[in-house]
Amino acid sequence: MSDTIAAVSTPIASGGIGVIRISGEDAILIADKVFNATSGKPLSSLKGYSAAHGRVHMNSEDVDECVALVFLAPKSYTGENTVEISCHGGIYVTNQVLRAILSAGARPAEAGEFTKRAFLNGKMDLSEAEAVMSLISAQGQQGMKAAMTALDGALSRKTDELCSALISASAHMAAWVDYPDEEIPEISDDALRETLTQVKNQLTELLSKFDAGKALTSGVDTAIVGKPNVGKSALMNMLSGFSRSIVTDIAGTTRDVVEETVRVGSVILRLADTAGIRESSDVVESIGVDLAKTKIERAGLILAVFDGSRELDESDKEIFGLCRGRDVIAIVNKTDLPSKTDIDYIKSTFPETVFISAKSHEGEDDLTAAIERVLGTDKIDTSKAMLTTERQRSNALAALESIEQAIDALDMGITMDAVNVCIDTAIDRLLELTGKKAKETVVDEVFSQFCVGK
Repeated sequence: MSDTIAAVSTPIASGGIGVIRISGEDAILIADKVFNATSGKPLSSLKGYSAAHGRVHMNSEDVDECVALVFLAPKSYTGENTVEISCHGGIYVTNQVLRAILSAGARPAEAGEFTKRAFLNGKMDLSEAEAVMSLISAQGQQGMKAAMTALDGALSRKTDELCSALISASAHMAAWVDYPDEEIPEISDDALRETLTQVKNQLTELLSKFDAGKALTSGVDTAIVGKPNVGKSALMNMLSGFSRSIVTDIAGTTRDVVEETVRVGSVILRLADTAGIRESSDVVESIGVDLAKTKIERAGLILAVFDGSRELDESDKEIFGLCRGRDVIAIVNKTDLPSKTDIDYIKSTFPETVFISAKSHEGEDDLTAAIERVLGTDKIDTSKAMLTTERQRSNALAALESIEQAIDALDMGITMDAVNVCIDTAIDRLLELTGKKAKETVVDEVFSQFCVGK
């Protein structure tokens, strides 16, 4: 990390200001090459957490009137010398300021490289770094709170707590095995089993909240499905708040998948309004039906829509089969019309049934509550530690499996050496979760998902 990097850290769009961040050993030296302070003093003469007004120049010509903020290592976001130049927020102006900085000796930052340097310099661990992107992408209050909790280190503290208990038990067993001549008391099976069981229960609780936590911070792929003309597109428009899908009385109007991201309660749903599922000789419509079935297979949540003013038919029954065993809400639409459908049959098939009129928005609050119940977000406490990425879940699950193997080995009377191997494996997985023992490829993969400039 001896080189100095630079990037635009605000969105590439017109705005009030644009911020260009420079980080590295030569950050202040490079900034001094392009920034002339109004006071005449170089930035290198400033103390940390100081600002200077001036102008950025390139090729002896002024580019813009700016403010430069100086942060001295290690008291900066990255832990390195850092300068943030705030200029006027036009796209052209911002890019010209960046070009001047790159011409002065900095190189373009890679995706997530500023936060990666913060991680490598010990300013945050891997789970806290992942929370940075969750915070940036948060689209609701609960998601923001969950990301802030992770950024404040809640998951890190919980992981350290579990590691500490396992390391203590492992060290005790290792000392007893390796130094038989010393008067080291043997750890009892009951005491060890209690420690392992406590860790197992806490990991199980963390994993049980994963889907709800991910729903808050990352959103859920959601498929709106049903036979033609039951009101899928009207539901899409109701949840979107505007006419996103075409709504007509003609069955089969939607032939492709129409997508939109919406916030429902505390949850972000990536909605897909699919073609009506039915047998069709129309080639285009058949392709749309196949796409709808693919969306059902991949969805984290299914909104299965039925027309309450019509009797159930074979196309409806096919929907029942496609949704079996999934997180699904049955939505009986058109409550503004006389009911003719078999409500009892629908309720006996689906764990959640909601009655709405997408046309008049009747039942919208009931649908919101049902969505939060099915996803588990109605009971989640955003002030507590939670797993929010697949990487974190994978490590926690592997640690849990190793703990379960250790308990099984203990119950079967296998030697303490074997039990300790399982415990050490669990420790490694937990240390990988926070990045204290993560491979370089894992670290690179985490930061490759960041935006440039963060």
